[in-house]
Amino acid sequence: MKKALIIGAAGFVGSYLIDHILENRGWSVTATKMEQERFRHDGAEIVDLDILDREAVAELLDRQRPDYIFHLAAQSSVALSWKNPDLTVDVNIKGTIHVLDGVRRADCMDIREKEAGVPPYKPRILLVGSCEEYGYVRPEEVPVREETAARPGNVYAATKACQNMIGKIYADAYGMDVVSIRSFPHVGPNQLPVFVVADFCRQVAEIEAGLREPVMRVGNLSARRDFTDVRDVVRAYVLLMEQGQTGETYNVGSGEAVSIAELLEKIVSMSCAQIQVAVDPARLRPVDVPVIEADITKLRACCGWRKEICLETTLKETLDYWREKTAAEGREERGSRKN
Repeated sequence: MKKALIIGAAGFVGSYLIDHILENRGWSVTATKMEQERFRHDGAEIVDLDILDREAVAELLDRQRPDYIFHLAAQSSVALSWKNPDLTVDVNIKGTIHVLDGVRRADCMDIREKEAGVPPYKPRILLVGSCEEYGYVRPEEVPVREETAARPGNVYAATKACQNMIGKIYADAYGMDVVSIRSFPHVGPNQLPVFVVADFCRQVAEIEAGLREPVMRVGNLSARRDFTDVRDVVRAYVLLMEQGQTGETYNVGSGEAVSIAELLEKIVSMSCAQIQVAVDPARLRPVDVPVIEADITKLRACCGWRKEICLETTLKETLDYWREKTAAEGREERGSRKN
């Protein structure tokens, strides 16, 4: 049985990726989380790991020796990267080096192992990057291809571009089996509200529940982004893990960009509440890229991936998730007051 290691599984994508692997591939799964994170998943071994602890990462890789390594661990919020650039650099760059160098060290055999015929350790590693790496995309470059020059416009994007370059260096210098992706915005239930779809859906759910005034607080509505359901995204991850070419980078997105204004309109239309919209200056980024849309020709040619879940379905399911979560939190609060 093949063994998969998912580093940083407590984030938004982790549980979806575990579900897909267990249901469609049957690999054994070990998933890591930070010690303070609350995360469990039936069918997967969950272990604590600090990605910034170089020796702990190396020890885990040497002990587990997985066939497949999905590196999801990251500080993934663009907004937070402006506020805490040090953390973003540490996690996204140093953390990636710890993973890659841990694999390299696990592959270093002494003479006794070589004489005993121990095979070299060459796992396949999937590095998850971001479309933010492309940064300032010129109008003639849309939809953006993998060959487009990276022009990062924020700290998070710069760290992910660096991760991509480091992955290529390790693949070339040490013969490591590294595949990189640039993932465009992925959305769905259980995403943190620091991201736009989850934030809008949470606000609508709280307005419907009477927990806030009927005013949506928003940032830049003119930006256009390429949104994909997280379940379609993890399908692409697994297909690229199996079929992607070593040393190559692949866009993962829907291939269709929509404006944040259109996104907001779709979500608000799913509610019966009378909702107004107000721009909140605190939600505006210091720098924002006008259009990010994926050219997914390379992904399709590699593994035949197509999106299966339409955006309207994703938005409805995400809004319903926040309605249920808001109602559950309300019941819990009322129960605590009674006690």
